[in-house]
Amino acid sequence: MAHQFQLGFQDAMSPIMEELHHFHDHTLMIVFLISTLVLYIITSMLTTKLTYTNTMNAQEVEMVWTILPAIVLITIALPSLRVLYLMDEINNPFMTIKAMGHQWYWTYEYSDYKDVVFDSYMIPTQYLPNGHFRLLEVDHRLVVPMEAPIRMLVSAEDVLHSWAIPSLGVKVDAVPGRLNQLTFIVARPGVFYGQCSEICGANHSFMPIVVESVPLLYFEYWSSVIFI
Repeated sequence: MAHQFQLGFQDAMSPIMEELHHFHDHTLMIVFLISTLVLYIITSMLTTKLTYTNTMNAQEVEMVWTILPAIVLITIALPSLRVLYLMDEINNPFMTIKAMGHQWYWTYEYSDYKDVVFDSYMIPTQYLPNGHFRLLEVDHRLVVPMEAPIRMLVSAEDVLHSWAIPSLGVKVDAVPGRLNQLTFIVARPGVFYGQCSEICGANHSFMPIVVESVPLLYFEYWSSVIFI
């Protein structure tokens, strides 16, 4: 869970989010090197005592400042494409869960595991248990087994919504009449929070998403006992 004044990413809780962290650090280092070079050139130009400005062309310099940016773009593009393909890869998921967005709550359906369907509403502040997060806790969490590939089918019934969990590195639009899909693997047990990331109406900020990752044995117990 992110702290109130956290400026960076939340801790990575899935392999995809770890890849996104690595790509962010890789790109940030390139930006830092470019900024340092530009600052050095500007400082050199402002402090130099050379006044000879009659040079009409410099083919070598033009070749360098054409080739170097192309190399930099390639070093950014190749890792970016790799992460994009990893995010779209769906290979033999353990289960498929359908998330349907409404104004302003989510409906989850475990269609290919057991006939389990439930709504997930935000808990109002006056009913919030001690120690829980205000505007983020829900009455029914989405429970998934840890270390298992989960496929999400996301859609909406009324307007545009967006199903997003920052610590898992997943975000997909919920579009009425269209099924979008994503996949994720939760690397460790825990509770992970997200919110609708599409401006979907007056109560847009009051439809949080809570994913709880548990061991497989506990998940089987939850699915067989909680919703009898």
